[in-house]
Parts: sequence; C-alpha cells; structure tokens
Amino acid sequence: MTDEIQWLVPPDAVSLSGDEKFTGMAGTTVRDFWQFALGDLRMNNARGYLAEFLVGKALGITPLKRIEWDSYDLLFGDITVEIKSSAYLQSWEQKKPSSLSFSGLQGTRYHPRAPGDGMDPLGRRFNAMVYVFCAHTETEHAKYDQLNVSQWEFHVVPRSVLAATGLKSLGIAKVRELSGGPTPWADLAKNVTAAAADQRRDDDPPWWNS
Repeated sequence: MTDEIQWLVPPDAVSLSGDEKFTGMAGTTVRDFWQFALGDLRMNNARGYLAEFLVGKALGITPLKRIEWDSYDLLFGDITVEIKSSAYLQSWEQKKPSSLSFSGLQGTRYHPRAPGDGMDPLGRRFNAMVYVFCAHTETEHAKYDQLNVSQWEFHVVPRSVLAATGLKSLGIAKVRELSGGPTPWADLAKNVTAAAADQRRDDDPPWWNS
C-alpha cells in the first residue's frame, strides 16, 4: 500500500496590473520587469508570446491568459489551438533576412496526475485541433512594426491536413499551400471555427484519467 500523494495545487493566477511594487527595491514595479523581459518584441520568445496574444484577441477569448506547459496554446470554446510564429527580421545583425520556418509541430503531452512519469504513452503527436501559423513579413527595419497586424500573415491549418504531410517542420511556402492563403486578422475566429470541423479525436483531453 502506498501513501496517498499530497498534491501541491497552486491557486489560480492573479493578473497583475504592472503597478505592483517589489519589496525591498524602492521605486521598482512589475512594469519595470516587463520592460526588461519583453521590451524588445523582436526576440524569439517575445514574438511567440505576441503571436499568441494577437490570435487570442482575434478569437475574442476572455479572459485571455497564456497556458503554460499545456499541449496547446489557446482554448477557443472547445477548440484547441496551437500558435507558431516566425519572422524575417531579428534582434541581432543579419547578413540577409531569415527564412520563415516553423518547427515543434508535434509534442508529447504531459500531466502530473497521469500514471507513471506523467508522459502520454502515445508519444509525440499533433495535439491541437487547429494550427495558426503567424509570419511577420516586414524585411526592412525602418518599416518594422510588430504591433501592426497588417505586417503579419496568419495561416489556419486543420490538424488532419498538417498530420497528412508527415513533416516535422514547415517553410512558409508549404504553410501557404496547406492553408490556401493567409487569413485576415479580423477573420481568424471564423476560419479557426471552420478548420476545427471533424478535427476532434477520441484521445484528445482529458487523456490522463481515461
């Protein structure tokens, strides 16, 4: 007989306003930390967060909060959505613009309450019902503005279409082919809903207690 696990369950996160003050650091606020950590939206991790935010706003998700360490990025009603981002321009010097490419399309789901080590025995898979590929397309720093949605291309691809390729990563040409062309930011909710049709699988969540 084993002892019952005493789970450490975190409370729901409280959204910060940015005005919260650090203790023992006079005049320092959470906004100062945000400017330090996310002050340059060209950074790869910041661009990824921004892409998730842009899509989440287009989908009208409220409250809009990042899902950390889950098998998908956004939950739109009952539709699971994965966001991938890429850009031509970076925060470092470049000899030429980067290629627009997208990787990490598959992943192994994890849940702490799943049997064994918590990893999904099905292994690496396409976990979301819909994938949205976000490409920032500006190639000149003088015109670069990641806050301008017209500089982004959004491509919506159903899971089954993506899985049928058998590819682990995609370039922008293949993404454009699979999506049938970019979706305007204002039409993302409509197109994501349409793409989600017939994409649910029996082994979708909750898989860890089945």
